[in-house]
Amino acid sequence: MKNKVAALSTVALLAFSAQAFADPIEKTWVRPNGHHVKFSACGDSFCAVAVSGPHAGGNAGKLKPTGNGKYSGSLTDLDSNKTYTGYGTISGGTLKVSGCVMGVFCKSENWTAQ
Repeated sequence: MKNKVAALSTVALLAFSAQAFADPIEKTWVRPNGHHVKFSACGDSFCAVAVSGPHAGGNAGKLKPTGNGKYSGSLTDLDSNKTYTGYGTISGGTLKVSGCVMGVFCKSENWTAQ
């Protein structure tokens, strides 16, 4: 019985710790156009989904942490349906996202934490 209680306590502590130490990107961000994008854990990366605006529910990309508040992967501009090799950097309550298509056509935005 003591082993079961200890095991359950450990599981509860780990679950609480995971929530308390969520990655800084795991939240809803507001784009300059007012649309909201939410990053959630998906495997070893974070998947972005539009949660408001005309493309709500659309896949907006996938970024993997590279350390020190930086991320890399891909970002999709749902308005143009173009996918960019993407990067993100968090500083305070701002996520700066940027990306390029074919290394030539580049775009960046600053998103604010909701």
